[in-house]
Amino acid sequence: MSTKKTLRFLLGDQLNYKHSWFTKKPDADVLYVMMEVKTESEYVCHHLQKIIGFFAAMRQFKEHFEQKGFEFLYLRLDDKNNKQDFKQNLDWIIKKYKIENFEMLEPDEYRLDLYFKDYINDLVIDARVLDSEHFLTQRNDLQEFFGKKEKYLLESFYRRMRKKYNILLDKDKPLGGKWNFDLTNRKKYPKKIDIPAHKAFANDVTEILQMIEKQKLDYIGRLADAKSFEYPITRKQALHVLDYFLKNLLQHFGDYQDAMSEKIIFGFHSRLSFALNLKILDPLEVIEKAQEYMHAHADSVDISQVEGFIRQILGWREFMRSFYWVKMPQFAKTNFFDNHRQLPKFFWDANTKMNCLKNCIENSLDNAYAHHIQRLMVTGNFLLLAGVHPDEVDLWYLGIYIDAIEWVEITNTRAMSQWADGGGLATKPYVSSANYINKMSDYCKNCFYKFQKKYNDDAQEDACPFNSLYWNFLDEHKDKLKNNMRMSMVYNVWNKIDAVEQAKILKQAKLYLDNLQNL
Repeated sequence: MSTKKTLRFLLGDQLNYKHSWFTKKPDADVLYVMMEVKTESEYVCHHLQKIIGFFAAMRQFKEHFEQKGFEFLYLRLDDKNNKQDFKQNLDWIIKKYKIENFEMLEPDEYRLDLYFKDYINDLVIDARVLDSEHFLTQRNDLQEFFGKKEKYLLESFYRRMRKKYNILLDKDKPLGGKWNFDLTNRKKYPKKIDIPAHKAFANDVTEILQMIEKQKLDYIGRLADAKSFEYPITRKQALHVLDYFLKNLLQHFGDYQDAMSEKIIFGFHSRLSFALNLKILDPLEVIEKAQEYMHAHADSVDISQVEGFIRQILGWREFMRSFYWVKMPQFAKTNFFDNHRQLPKFFWDANTKMNCLKNCIENSLDNAYAHHIQRLMVTGNFLLLAGVHPDEVDLWYLGIYIDAIEWVEITNTRAMSQWADGGGLATKPYVSSANYINKMSDYCKNCFYKFQKKYNDDAQEDACPFNSLYWNFLDEHKDKLKNNMRMSMVYNVWNKIDAVEQAKILKQAKLYLDNLQNL
């Protein structure tokens, strides 16, 4: 066995085809190492498609660069030499190949960052941690930008990023006269709408599925056809998805990015987050291609559509990543409302009479996917109103979505949907009654519960739980929220409701909270 001078280690979410490691000619002294290990597959119960997607994309990455002459040692989950642990595997590989230098890319999860810092500190050979060359910000950018301010405003950060990368600008002014077109990005799907089919692939992942079953990995969710795994697992496929989105979906993305329907799963959304979060795609290339497409098709693509898309990547995604590193590890323990209930069992099987939740959870189980409003204003909204512990919420979101990696998952759940940090990011809790869900979807039309009713009557126990739980949440936490200026209007409404009526609403909420598992 030949010796190698340098070992370069890659994690499963570091599949950057454009990294400088791979833009130079292969070096015979370098061994690239990747591995599938049970510790990563089981630290949370992942969706089956998420496990398959990671493994398939990792294997394709390895094969791509092997064909270009790079030497890889790739440990599959069922490899007889696999110790199922990063450190143990690296130890025997370093010894076997007489490695002199260890290099890896900066992990994007706090737990792995600590894990590898400890590992590197114990190494007796030279070691370096390098930039993944993916993000448009550094870990501490928010801290430097906002200084000692307790609250970080996305809009300020977003404008700075637009200027830094010259995106959607006319000299130093925002193209279209506004920095943000969010107010125009809130339309409900019309009764009749023609949405092009989503871009899907027929990746055969039968071998990976069989391996997962044989290794008895725990998972949630399902996969309809192992011969037709739909998500992009190569850079070429990811670029096809991007191209398809620009040509077929972008022109209506902004308008309907918040819309929901029981008949529509993906809508005009790009489904690029999986490829982006594995670093298969570069965020700046996605942003620039969207901007270029708009300029080339100004007659059919309005800036409000493009700005809404770019804001998600250049603004929100970068903002959340930096926010994560500023706030961890204390952030993962926040529980501002002292919520303590368990996650309802129907979040694992979609067996609920609440049609909005049933649709969003079923889509998640079937496709490892839900768009941001389904996550924020349906499942997340319900879990906050129900007082479910943020730890339980985090584990569900981190496991069920194919694009979920902690840096992006926990910031969106704890800070946004659960407001567990008490407003360090969002200025108010994102809670609503059934009225919002009815406004933005058709879920309420075919639901057992009636979105207009706040409490049950003698005739039928069909009052929508969102209504009483919403008012109960406001009443229960009024001491913590009454001085929030953005909440003053809803508290004025609540205070004007007759005391007898308030009592009926709160009584109904208690009945539902005591019976969460059976809603």
